[in-house]
Amino acid sequence: MKKVLLGISAFCLIAFVSCKKDATSKIKDENVAEAAKRDANSTKFPVLEFDRSEHDFGEMEAKANVETVFNYTNTGDAPLVITNISSSCGCTIPKDWSREPLSPGESGKFTVKFNGTGNGNVTKTVTVTANTEKGREVVRIKAFVKPDPNAPAKTTVNTQNASKVVKSSTQPGHEGHNHD
Repeated sequence: MKKVLLGISAFCLIAFVSCKKDATSKIKDENVAEAAKRDANSTKFPVLEFDRSEHDFGEMEAKANVETVFNYTNTGDAPLVITNISSSCGCTIPKDWSREPLSPGESGKFTVKFNGTGNGNVTKTVTVTANTEKGREVVRIKAFVKPDPNAPAKTTVNTQNASKVVKSSTQPGHEGHNHD
């Protein structure tokens, strides 16, 4: 036990003595200047500003293909980089956006196609992933899709005359239990 205690004490003494050098002497002035410049720029973000946040296609036929263009401007203090534009479903397809950095004050655009899927009031979101402070910006499209006249008619079941089906289990320990 004494040997272990003596070994630990010797190790701590060596570690304590070897750390006597002043850590501030290792800091280079050019590194401090570079860090200050980096920190000043870290508060500057691009700002993605759209010409509108929502587009309404109005009333449209089912399965009709329509499209709109969203225009945007970088109103921030740093170059804007859009890394992805995605939609909430496969019936809405964003395309044609620039993957090049957009300097402050410059504008761009992207197209959104919608294939008229759905019935009644339909709203879809388009998410723009970029290097803005929030990281994601959202625009929406909406439409009133009329029912498809060529769709097969839905059949209704008359529940007043239909006999009730009773489900029951045949598993051991569940005999006689009704599972409606």
